[in-house]
Amino acid sequence: MHIAIAGNIGAGKTTLTRMLAKHYKWIAQYEDVEDNPYLDDFYNQMERWSFNLQVYFLNSRFRQILDIREQKKTVIQDRTIYEDAFIFAPNLHAMGLMTNRDYKNYRSLFDLMESVTQPPDLLIYLRSSIENLVKQIHKRGREYENSISIDYLSRLNERYEAWIHNYDKGNLLIVDVDNLDFVDNPEHLGDIINRIDAEINGLF
Repeated sequence: MHIAIAGNIGAGKTTLTRMLAKHYKWIAQYEDVEDNPYLDDFYNQMERWSFNLQVYFLNSRFRQILDIREQKKTVIQDRTIYEDAFIFAPNLHAMGLMTNRDYKNYRSLFDLMESVTQPPDLLIYLRSSIENLVKQIHKRGREYENSISIDYLSRLNERYEAWIHNYDKGNLLIVDVDNLDFVDNPEHLGDIINRIDAEINGLF
């Protein structure tokens, strides 16, 4: 089974992925942030590096999906290939930070990849306010994220909400994280697990 967690920068995807993998004994697939050779350059010069970064993520996520297909166990994935294609790349294009030529090339690559992949059995979307995202981003203190603007996060949030509103590829669970502390409050984590259990039981 393939479970995936979606959400904006700072929504808590990686933390929840780790906690759910531990609870359910699932295999965790994380976003390639630490070894990504483009992230620092991208946040310093978005227009120059946007296409390179998005293709890198697309390639990385596609490899993960192929790997998930080979697994005989349940895998939980931190962020999906759809977020790259329906949120981050079109946002950069709309902001004038990715050229028409590069965006068309990118979409063509994604369409080809999507044609040979399956969507997750369950998508968990972490919904968050901008205020909460900013707080979480500052809290984790990644240096390259210091330059992320409120405007950029707001644009992404709008695209996330539009994407989730029209999501029809499979089962969807929406978790509002603004008033949740699933790291330090076991009851909050328990509530999420109970909701996931209900969704998973419905898959069989």
